[in-house]
Amino acid sequence: MIASMRGLFVLALMTTVTAGPASSALAQDVKTIDTFKDWTAYTYEEQGSTVCYMASQPTKEEGNYSVRGEVYAIVSHRPNEDASNVVSFMAGYPFKDKSEVTVVIDGGRTFTLFTHKENAWAYDEDDARLVAAMRAGSRMMVKGTSQRGTLTTDTYSLMGFTNAHRAISQACGQ
Repeated sequence: MIASMRGLFVLALMTTVTAGPASSALAQDVKTIDTFKDWTAYTYEEQGSTVCYMASQPTKEEGNYSVRGEVYAIVSHRPNEDASNVVSFMAGYPFKDKSEVTVVIDGGRTFTLFTHKENAWAYDEDDARLVAAMRAGSRMMVKGTSQRGTLTTDTYSLMGFTNAHRAISQACGQ
């Protein structure tokens, strides 16, 4: 279930986020709901269904790398697939095979995510808890290891997260 649902999500969203969350060739009708401090909320129609998501880029990227692609934190709702609060991260590089990513909220709450290629996702049972921690927090650190063994730490501001989450939830009837 995790791989199939999230795999479909990634195929749709990767195109949306690769060139920036709102500028995709395949998702030409991405609409910005609003920007809330460091998070922006979006919607688009896919096969007659509304998809809502919010995205942010790190305020700080650390690691000994020379080239790295776009980096985003994303939370999405896909009501037509009964998927809500799906948390994912785009690292801008392929993760080490079979590795996991650590997410730390405000230096305390810790979550482990699974990886596949350039993406990391919360396990299904952790999505809602991670979103709740993100809503209550002010800072999030995401630590992962690239296929080449480079450790990266991305720091995200959670300012505006709650309002962006409220906006996508309202837009998707969650």
